[in-house]
Amino acid sequence: MITDFWAFFIAILLLTMTPGLDTALVIRNTTRGGWKDGITCSFGICCGLFVHATMSAVGLSVLLVSSAELFTAVKTIGAIYLIYLGIQSIRSTFNPYQSQNVNNVISREGQPLLLSFKEGFLSNILNPKTAVFYLALLPQFINPEYSAFAQSLLMASIHFIIAMLWQGGIALLVEKAKELMSSEKVTKRIERVTGAVLVLLGANLLVSK
Repeated sequence: MITDFWAFFIAILLLTMTPGLDTALVIRNTTRGGWKDGITCSFGICCGLFVHATMSAVGLSVLLVSSAELFTAVKTIGAIYLIYLGIQSIRSTFNPYQSQNVNNVISREGQPLLLSFKEGFLSNILNPKTAVFYLALLPQFINPEYSAFAQSLLMASIHFIIAMLWQGGIALLVEKAKELMSSEKVTKRIERVTGAVLVLLGANLLVSK
């Protein structure tokens, strides 16, 4: 049904494997709460793809791109949110209470997993660059003989599967690295680095045109 399926598949594969915001967020959440936290964050990120696919199909992304004020507003909100996540991540490493056995808190309360999902989902839907990318990419592979909306959701589903597998693998690798190093000091350093990366990505989004 999709035109030039393999070209689309390769484009999405390369996009997914390119290090960026999603990778940094998954690493940060895995470092914070373990592989379940990282995979839940990835699930939230990937669910956001369907929002962008729907926007692209119904033309909302066109409005976002054509309106400088709307684009700037969404970009600013997204950038501030990323900077907030980064600062929050860095601050948590200096809080002795938060650094004590986070996994037990997750398994006992379950709330941090929901928080991780929200962080992933919001970071994705508040990123206007993803909306612009979907608007530019998806129409190239739409077959006019079939429903554009159905094809957009299908392509988002393919992206969803690829991204979940890739980011899930990253979460498991980070978790394994944590076990091998088994050092709270190393874990804090990783979280500080990923927090700093999120702040820089947010700042870059804020000043980008």
